[in-house]
Amino acid sequence: MKKLDKLILGSFIGPFLLTFIVVDFILLTVNMLKYFDEIFGKGLSFWIYAELIGYFVISISPMALPLAVLLSSLMTFGNLGEHFELTAIKSSGISLLRALRPIGVFVIILSFAAYLSNNYLVPKVNLKTFSLLYDIRMKSPALEIKAGVFYAGIPGYSIKVNEKIGEHGLKDIIIYSHAGGSSGNLNMTLADSGRMEPFFNENYMKLSLFHGTNYSEERQTRGIKEKPVEFNRTSFDTNEIVFDLNNTFKLNRTAEEAWSTNRSIKNISEIKLGLDSINTLLNDKIYQNYQSTESIYPFFTRDRKLSPPVDIKERKALDDSIRRVKLERKQTSTDSLENIRSQAKKDTSVVLADHPESRLLINAAKDSAISSLSSSQKSSKSTGRDSLIATSAGKKQIDNKSKKEDDQDTVKNAKLKTVLKQPRTTPLTDKERKQIDSLVENRGYTRQSVTIALSNSRSLKNNFSIRKTEIDNYKRDYRRFQIAWYQKYTQAFACFAMFLIGAPLGAIIKKGGLGMPVLVSIIFFIIYYMLTITGEKWAKEGIADPLFGTWFSILCLLPFGLFFVKQARKDARLFEPDFYLSLWKSVQDRFKVLRSKAN
Repeated sequence: MKKLDKLILGSFIGPFLLTFIVVDFILLTVNMLKYFDEIFGKGLSFWIYAELIGYFVISISPMALPLAVLLSSLMTFGNLGEHFELTAIKSSGISLLRALRPIGVFVIILSFAAYLSNNYLVPKVNLKTFSLLYDIRMKSPALEIKAGVFYAGIPGYSIKVNEKIGEHGLKDIIIYSHAGGSSGNLNMTLADSGRMEPFFNENYMKLSLFHGTNYSEERQTRGIKEKPVEFNRTSFDTNEIVFDLNNTFKLNRTAEEAWSTNRSIKNISEIKLGLDSINTLLNDKIYQNYQSTESIYPFFTRDRKLSPPVDIKERKALDDSIRRVKLERKQTSTDSLENIRSQAKKDTSVVLADHPESRLLINAAKDSAISSLSSSQKSSKSTGRDSLIATSAGKKQIDNKSKKEDDQDTVKNAKLKTVLKQPRTTPLTDKERKQIDSLVENRGYTRQSVTIALSNSRSLKNNFSIRKTEIDNYKRDYRRFQIAWYQKYTQAFACFAMFLIGAPLGAIIKKGGLGMPVLVSIIFFIIYYMLTITGEKWAKEGIADPLFGTWFSILCLLPFGLFFVKQARKDARLFEPDFYLSLWKSVQDRFKVLRSKAN
């Protein structure tokens, strides 16, 4: 590495680390403010909050890297231009692109590292972040009773203290007990003073009450006419109540498998599997819609078939074949297990048969089975003879009746066939038409047909709308998985795009420090952030392709970067008023020439 590369790279790494820490801290503060009321004030240890903040820092780093690269590259080349070091580099015959090469190589390596982090590290950190954040949000607030305010943090109790004395002393205590699921203020305790102290590693809380009264009343169940309910009043000098704080005020960690379906905790291979499964569900739903729609319209589809498209059929056949293979594998596995069990049973039976005591048991079982079979056969023979003799006469009578009924049916069928073979050729008479019209009008067939048609159309409309929403939901999930897949690449490539904007822009501005570079970098980062949100929204709603939506911000900013590189190579003064004055004068001169030619 040459001295020039060391100089430029050394002047870049320091501002990069500083700006990355600052930007990460700012983004961390913005994200933590969303959950500030839900995670703080719950009496958790410092290490729980440190763990959560560490997870947030890692998960926010993909967003902080592009802004850090933009700001640090702009500051680096701004400082070089301000101190005329960049001018000396150019005067020695070194081009601007050669001066950009060491930082460009570093940014390319950084982009590759950002891709690896987005694909492997950030999904695991997001899983732990979601799990810990959910557990903290579900935890009850810390036990902190304030004077003059009812405290309902302990399940089943509502406590009010008029005055707190020291760390554990209480005065003028009112307690309403709702233990056992009872509603209403039927159990109340009043005490002059008391003490509340934790014990057993703060898993339990003991409330000692002094000089008080306990009031309890039964609930009235029927009405006014029933007898008055029982009312008890008990006075005490000392009363102790123990509260179990283990399940209420301790942090219970949720299993991480509960978040396994979230796309933000998956890497690229897992996202591809999710896309394939969603595509299978979507294809099955569309195929079922085609199959069911053909049976819905029997009038229009009786002469033709409503077949799904070819790609839907091919995907359905592929999915069915995969399911078939999986079922065959399961069956073979179950058959192998059954064979192993049957072989084990055979082996145990052989071993038992060799034992002399087992041989006696087997012979005894055989003798008992033979005796039971012989007795059953004898009884069946004796009962069979009697039943045959008794039912023979009844069978003859039943056969005679069935023959007569068959003869009558054949005669009727022959008459019907003769009538049907001679169709009517004469038209309907006026009397017959009036009878048919009266049947239609009097019995309300027209009205019934209209109501049935309306109900059928409404049910069909509801069914189609439900199916349409299901298909739209599947498509939206598919697009979101695609966006999560492409974001792994765009967030990494954004570092290089911001370098193309920041480095030549710093060479043009020629001002370092935290003044103009910070302002310009914030403006471009806001533009990048707005374009990213807009493109992702278009992709989620299906307005644009997910690939185009995720790359939309970079495609919009790359021309700016290339334009700034071109202007920096020409030493353009884009941020000086003389440049625009000279540009305006050239435009005016051009118009004068055109007018003179026209005249």
